[in-house]
Amino acid sequence: MLKLLGAVLIVLAGTLAGFKRAAQYADRPRHIRGLIAALQRLETEIQYGYTPLPEALRRIGIQSKEPLRAFFLTAAEEMSPPHNCSAEEAVQRSMEIHWSSASLKGTEKEIFRQLSCTLGTSDRSNQSTHIALALQQLKQEETAAREDQGKYEKVSKSLGLLLGALIVILIF
Repeated sequence: MLKLLGAVLIVLAGTLAGFKRAAQYADRPRHIRGLIAALQRLETEIQYGYTPLPEALRRIGIQSKEPLRAFFLTAAEEMSPPHNCSAEEAVQRSMEIHWSSASLKGTEKEIFRQLSCTLGTSDRSNQSTHIALALQQLKQEETAAREDQGKYEKVSKSLGLLLGALIVILIF
C-alpha cells in the first residue's frame, strides 16, 4: 500500500513538473505581447505626451499586468528621488529583481537592456526610433515563442508524465 502511494506521488510530481514547464511555454508569448504593448505606450508617452521618463514608466506599470507591472514600477521608483538613477541603471536594477518572475528569455532581456541605454539620453525622435527597433525585435521573438509553444507545450506535459512513470518503474 505504501509503495503504491509512493508511486502515485512520483507520477503526480512528474506530471505537475511537466505541466509547469508547459505553462512557461504558454506564458512566454503572452509576456512578450505585454512587453510590446508597454513599449508602444512608452513610445506614445515620450513622443506625444512629453511625459518625463519616470512618470511614463510609472503610468505604464500601473496599466500593465504582473509580472511586468512590478518591473516598470520598480524602474520608475529607481529613477525618482531619492535614488535618481539613470534609465539604464534603473532598468538594470529592476531586471535583477523582477525578470526571473516572467517567462522571458535572455533574448528579450538583452533587447530591453539595449533599449534602456538610449532611454533618457537622446531626443524624442531618436528614442522613438530605438523603441521601434526594440518592438520589431520583440515581435520576431514573439513569433519564435509561439512556434516553441506549439512544438514543446504538449511534449512537456507528456514528458513529465512519462518521466514520472519511468522513475516509478526504475525504483520498483
